[in-house]
Amino acid sequence: MNYTSFMVKVIGKPEQSFFDNDISVTEMIAKFYQFRDNSYNICKLSIWGNLSYDVMQYYQINDYLIVEGYISRRDASFEAYNITTEIEISVFKIYPFALNSAI
Repeated sequence: MNYTSFMVKVIGKPEQSFFDNDISVTEMIAKFYQFRDNSYNICKLSIWGNLSYDVMQYYQINDYLIVEGYISRRDASFEAYNITTEIEISVFKIYPFALNSAI
């Protein structure tokens, strides 16, 4: 696992879940910002703890974010995207880059 930073676009609605001891995790699907299209530009973001609550409150689909965290690779669980390898980032820091506004 490597500590990295990326700019991503949120393409899936953030979903929050809880463990037995009230630790929350928010997971959402994002797309790496790049000019060419390929099947390896989709990733899953996992955000833990108090940062998880902030993500649920402030970020939504089509927001651009700068994320820092550990990157890992495993078998895919993205049935809708028809890819075999899943890239997951366990996010430790998150910064808004361009947020959608309701104004």
